[in-house]
Amino acid sequence: MATDNRINFWRRNAKVPGRYPKDIKPKFNNLKSKKASSFHEFARSTNDAWDIDDEEDEDFLGTHAPISSLPSGLHSTSMQNQQQQNQAGVTETGVSHRLPAPRTEAQNLQDAQEEDTDCEHVNGKVVKSSSDAHLNASSVRSTLQKQHTLPVRPIIPLVARISDQNASGAPPMTVREKNRLDKFKQLLASPNTDLEELRKHSWSGIPREVRPITWRLLSGYLPANKERRELVLKRKREEYFGFIEQYYHSRTDEHYKDTYRQIHIDIPRTNPLIPLFQQPVVQEVFERILFIWAIRHPASGYVQGINDLVTPFFVVFLSEFVTEDVENFDVAALPLDTQRNIEADSFWCMSKLLDGIQDNYTFAQPGIQNKVKALEELVSRIDEDIHNHFKKYEVEYLQFAFRWMNNLLMRELPLRCTIRLWDTYQAEAEGFSHFHLYVCAAFLIEWRKEILSMVDFQGLLMLLQNLPTIHWGNEEVGLLLAEAYRLKYMFADAPSHYKR
Repeated sequence: MATDNRINFWRRNAKVPGRYPKDIKPKFNNLKSKKASSFHEFARSTNDAWDIDDEEDEDFLGTHAPISSLPSGLHSTSMQNQQQQNQAGVTETGVSHRLPAPRTEAQNLQDAQEEDTDCEHVNGKVVKSSSDAHLNASSVRSTLQKQHTLPVRPIIPLVARISDQNASGAPPMTVREKNRLDKFKQLLASPNTDLEELRKHSWSGIPREVRPITWRLLSGYLPANKERRELVLKRKREEYFGFIEQYYHSRTDEHYKDTYRQIHIDIPRTNPLIPLFQQPVVQEVFERILFIWAIRHPASGYVQGINDLVTPFFVVFLSEFVTEDVENFDVAALPLDTQRNIEADSFWCMSKLLDGIQDNYTFAQPGIQNKVKALEELVSRIDEDIHNHFKKYEVEYLQFAFRWMNNLLMRELPLRCTIRLWDTYQAEAEGFSHFHLYVCAAFLIEWRKEILSMVDFQGLLMLLQNLPTIHWGNEEVGLLLAEAYRLKYMFADAPSHYKR
């Protein structure tokens, strides 16, 4: 009986969001409801109805635990991409898959007969049999048959393998790329690496094979002198684990427990679609990195969004020891010393990055406020139509661009694209703090047609928070960076207050 009550919860509970009370009948005469054309209309028409009691909420969660807990934006975008793939009948890897053939009337009749065997007729009504109602062999067989008719879901590699293949499926290594790799190896092998020359070659992308050592050099973690590198690595790695011994036990202290609790909550949310980041050993690494950074930077402490900034460094330094698919690799299989080295290097390189944008995360986040304002000013000069379109429907730049600045577009792009983007950011003198502004402007203009086609506040905000970039690769990121470079030199004086 308790199970039946839980199953029927949504049918009988009047407080369920979206359900009409019994004394009110829904009206369906006017099928075209008016959309909210501005923020104020949207706010007036929106009602937060999640007032379910705790006990009922627990029953609901207990009954429906298998349902995915992905954010609705991610889920809807994923479903849209999946529908497009199913319509095209081609996976991202280029392998064609067939849609299920329509079922015949005979098959449907057979299914109906099988379902009928699980029912009893009581007083002229059809009632489910209480004996083996859910475990009947024929119903299980019917379910499996239906599952086999569904199209195969293609696996989209969010962390690219060798050379970060383009979405078009281009060969992983061309003659030009091989020559570039040789040039990188030549630069890195010299007694004193020419960092300016290394930045020049890194701007258009760093080959996967040399990306770990190149990122360490460009971030300032390693010296240009080749003979000193091993000594510096040894010293900095020992220093990091000295911090662990000195501070990590204090995570349960009254002064730091709130910081650690927030980190502990945010870590499982970091790239939830990538299995690599759901491994306990990886999550423990991230907790240590973020906690140590937070207590060593009391001016800002830990702020949500910083957890995302660890992931590119971790993946790049892990790829140095992994030849297979990184996103499914079992990190626990690596030697302990290797795991420790990856953790320490990720910490120091993330720290170097944050040193340049720390005002993004201090009290009231003034850095982000200034950058969003700068973006608004820049877009008003680049594309007046988009700027006026936002004003018309009362869309504030802060409503969508805050995340772009806080997470460096990591929530808008697949991780493989972020890694390619950061190749250029590290090659730029002020890549993360200044050039990122022009990348955001170019990214916004990329969706000009879609933005101008939306004529209501809610639609615009949903579009800007769920841009379909899941299939982007090197080609798309390269075009984005080229446009950002053009904007930088055409409108460099636009955000005059930005460099104060």
